[in-house]
Parts: sequence; structure tokens; C-alpha cells
Amino acid sequence: MSKLLSTFILLSIFILPFTATAGIRYVLSNSENGLRAFASQDELRNFILAGLKRGEINRLILPSFGFDIAGGARALTQGVLGPTKESNTEYSATNVQVAGVDEADIVKTDGKFIYAASGSKFFIVDAYPANTMKLVSATRVNGTILGLFVNRDRLVVFEQSGSNYPLPLSTPSGTKMPTLVPVGSPGVNLRVFDLSNREKPVQLREIFLDGNYVSSRMIGDWAYAVVSQPAVYWIEQRQEVVPPRIYANGQLQVVPPTEVHYSKSSDIPSTYTIIVAVNTQTEVETPKYQIVLTGYATTMFVSGSNIYLIMPKGSWWMGEGSTIIYRIAVDGPNIIAESSGEVRGRVLNQYSMDEYEGNFRISTSTAGTGQNLSANNVYILDMDMRIVGRLENLAQGEQIHSARFMGTRCYLVTFKKVDPLFTIDLGNPREPRVLGKLKIPGYSDYLHPYDSNHLIGIGKETVEAKEGDFAWYQGLKVSFFDVSDVANPKETSNFIIGDRGTDSPVLRDPHALLFDKAQNLLVIPVLEARIFPEKYPQGVPPFTYGDFVFQGVYVFRVTPQQGISRIGAITHIDDPQTYLKSGYYFSSTGEIKRSLYIGNVLYTVSDTKVEADSLKDLSEIAWVKLVSP
Repeated sequence: MSKLLSTFILLSIFILPFTATAGIRYVLSNSENGLRAFASQDELRNFILAGLKRGEINRLILPSFGFDIAGGARALTQGVLGPTKESNTEYSATNVQVAGVDEADIVKTDGKFIYAASGSKFFIVDAYPANTMKLVSATRVNGTILGLFVNRDRLVVFEQSGSNYPLPLSTPSGTKMPTLVPVGSPGVNLRVFDLSNREKPVQLREIFLDGNYVSSRMIGDWAYAVVSQPAVYWIEQRQEVVPPRIYANGQLQVVPPTEVHYSKSSDIPSTYTIIVAVNTQTEVETPKYQIVLTGYATTMFVSGSNIYLIMPKGSWWMGEGSTIIYRIAVDGPNIIAESSGEVRGRVLNQYSMDEYEGNFRISTSTAGTGQNLSANNVYILDMDMRIVGRLENLAQGEQIHSARFMGTRCYLVTFKKVDPLFTIDLGNPREPRVLGKLKIPGYSDYLHPYDSNHLIGIGKETVEAKEGDFAWYQGLKVSFFDVSDVANPKETSNFIIGDRGTDSPVLRDPHALLFDKAQNLLVIPVLEARIFPEKYPQGVPPFTYGDFVFQGVYVFRVTPQQGISRIGAITHIDDPQTYLKSGYYFSSTGEIKRSLYIGNVLYTVSDTKVEADSLKDLSEIAWVKLVSP
């Protein structure tokens, strides 16, 4: 037996209760942007290998076997928020981008209980009324919890873990299909728990997907998970194609090539993007899936009826980068690969995209090379992913730091030395145009709608550098923008927290933001750094970092009339030595990561504690310790 075959084991392939979506359209009418499916295993294998010969693949080493696996780093998921009312008590929901499309997060509430994930555990706290708050249960899973969904008496847990499942190889037709058992290759578990008895959650089902978690959403009763799964392994200096695979309750289903979709123009066939839909309310209805052969998906935007998958293409740093977009229609169990398109530049995050009145809108940045400066663009595409309108080469020499689409408007923040806030009219999709711009110090990494005429920006204050054509960022900056006169946007108020080194998870993950317009409430988790001038008798250089002095949440009132005003702060850290011991990088289990409200109570959540404080004066009501099972 050859060395290669001795590495493999033969596996009996089980047929699972796992189905592709019925009524899949392999080609979208006669559109060049339509997606089609492979006719045979050989066609799938040859298509991938032909693409690999063009050299368009990245390889990630799999140490256990000395192989390389196609893949990449996991993309951050980013996350409008407001009260929901399923009982007599109002409570906040996760800060999400699209109303009705929930996003997984590490903390959720249903207005009675708080569900908090930390590491490999999730905790359930009976939180309301606050004066009787108590820990109900603590449950451990195998890997690291990425996020949660709560839907009535069901809890969906997304868990990053290593694979112990067999890996089948897509050998030429007519030959046996050997398998390899990888050890610890990355994968995502989707677990559904019954919460009928919250003291003892019961796992109802488990679905494992090899690969890297891209993101997830829940629409109605259906949870959608999206994973980038490697299509190629390197084995003994040879590229081997692996078919898509899905595991449920320990059994393997190899997906046939006739259920793998691709774009004819695709030239990065290194990765499968797998979309799995699970009905959270029943174990009878089988999960559904859709698979598209793509490059590595870096992020996605989801409307109430479509998933838009984003793949980078080309060399961004050489000014040749573009973005490939795949549109996948979703409606409950129906997942239909519809169309694909391409735009110039790279996407910052999910907030750089939007769907409105039958069009997809996207903002991108291009890198500067040689005599060409970096620039920024806005494109409008129809549902066939054909460009119908464009606005290119905005703010040359700068890059997009944040974007927000609101109805017929788009707001972009670009930055190099000062913060230009662009207001863009998209009322005529075929002729987008800049209406106005505002230049102020600093920049916003996240824009949040206050109402149709006002925006909240969260980012950094800056000072222009004397050393060159750039700026040094300073403390955390919260801005309030009036865009009622779209040709003349104004910053009417701002609040700066700390000095250089001050940070907030909101800058990278807007799920950490709590905002409620009805109460004019804004809560931001903050790690505050402060510079003490007496330590610098010769003056404080603008590149100086401050010392950490606070971690917790800042609580603000925000109104168009009064602007941004701080009303208090809450921390879970009682020992000042925590900051002195932290050094350059702060780390503490008492770091507040999320906040929410139920009724007139503000709750803050860290890895070790849930605290309840009065929204009237921030006085402490009660707290519970989160303990391991």
C-alpha cells in the first residue's frame, strides 16, 4: 500500500436527514451573472484544479499532517437597536443592522432572562425583577462560544471548535473515495437547546461544519449559519480536492456536485461557502443548505430576503483589488443561489452595504499605487448584480472608516488628517451624487442613526502630525451630527473620553453599543487611558499613550436640543491595581462587554458578573456572580 493510501481510512457515507433546498435554480434565466451547478464530480474537481494552476489560492498549514488547507482568517462580525415589546415590560435588543434580521451575540435577553456566553460556557440569569435576580444555570460546551440566538424556548449556540470528523477526498469518478481523519482542524458547531426548563437546558440537535465561521442571522424561526469551508488540501506536495461536507449528530453527508453552485467568471475556486438553515422551533423539519464555490468569504450583508456574500479578488495593495458579490435568496427553508457581480475596491464591513427598493448598494475603497491615490466609491446594483449606478474616486488619498445607508441617503466617513463626513443622494439609483460634506478633526469608526436627520458617530479624536501628512489619534470621540440640511452637515455636539490609548469594542463590534431613542439613552463600554502631564515636564508629544484608569460603561443622554451629556459610569473592577498591573494590554475578567435594559433597569455584563442599576440615577440594585458549572 502506498504511503498516501496508508494515510487514509475508508468510511461508510451515511445519508443524513439534511437536504438541499427544493426548487434550486441552477442558472438564473440567461444572465451572465447567474449561478450554475456542476454536472459531475469530475467537472467540480477539474474546475477547482484548473483554478489552482493559475496560482490563485492561499494555503494554511495543517500541522497534524503536514498538509496545507485552503482557507483564511476568521472575519469579524459586526452589528438598529430599540425596544421590543413581547410582554408588558420593554427591553432592549441586540444592536443589529436590519430590523427583523437578528444577529448572534454573546449576550441576549428576552425581557425576563439574560443569556450570557463566556469562553466555553453560557449562563442563564433570571434578571427581572432586578431585586430578586439570580443565576439559574451554567452550561459548558466543548469549544469557544461565538454567539447566541434566543427564540422563545430555544437557544441557538454557535461554537468554534476543532474537528474530529473524517475528511473525504473527491477522487476521479469510478474510484473509491478514501478519507482522512484530521485532528483539530477548525470547525463550527451549531447547537440548539430546549429552554423549557431553564435550570436544565437540553440539547436537541448539533450540526458541525468544517471551516471558518463567517457570520449568522436569524429571520423569524430560521437561523442561518454561514461557513467558509476549504475545498483543497495539500497532501505529499499534491493538491487534493475535498467535496463539501456536513455533519449532523455524528454522521457525515458528502454533498454531491450537482448541489454545488459557482459563477462562470469565478477565478478563485479555493473555498466552499456553506449556508445552513435550521428551524429553531422543531426537530422534525430537516435543516436545509446551499453551497457556492467561491473564494474566502470575508463578510456578508443580510436583508429580510437575501444574503450577500463578499469575497475579495486580486491584489488590493497593488491597486488591483475588487470585490465579488454573491446574492443568495432566503425565505425560511428556501435558500436559492441567484446571481453574482463584481465592483472595484474592497469593502470595510457589513455596514458598507445595504439593500433598498430592489437594489443593492455598496461602498468600497481602493488602494493608492504609484501616482494613483487611494479613493472611495459607491455602487448600486440590481438583483442580477449588474451595476446600474456608480460614484467613484471620492476623497482621493483617504480611506473609508465608516459607512451607513439610510433610505435614499448614504453617509461616508473617510480619513487621513481630518474627518470628512459625506452626505450622498441615492434617490436616483442610476445617478448617485454627493450633496455635501463636513470636515472636522477626528473620525468615526461607526455611524448609528438617531433619527432620519441625525447621526451618532463613535471613533477617535485626532491631532495633525508635524512629522508628515497624517494625524495622531487621541481619545475616544462621540459625535452628534445634524444632517437635516444635507448640503451642510454639522457636528452639533461631541464628547471626548480619555487620551491616546482609550478604546471601545464598539469601534470593531457595534453589538457592544446600547442605544434607545425613546429614552435618549446611549451606553458605550470604554477602556479609558489618561495622560498625566506631570510625568512629561518637557511637554506631552501627541504620540504619547496614557495609563489605563477605567474600564466599564459610560452612560449618556443624547438629544438634538442638548447634544451629548454624560450622566455617569459603571464598572465591575473594584481594585485599582488591576489597571497598574495591566501594562500595555489590558485584560480582566471584570471587563464589561455588554449592556442592556429591562424596564427601568440597566444591566451590565462581564465574564464574571451581571449587575443591575437603576436607570434613574445609576444606583446599584443587585448583582450576581457568574460561576462555572
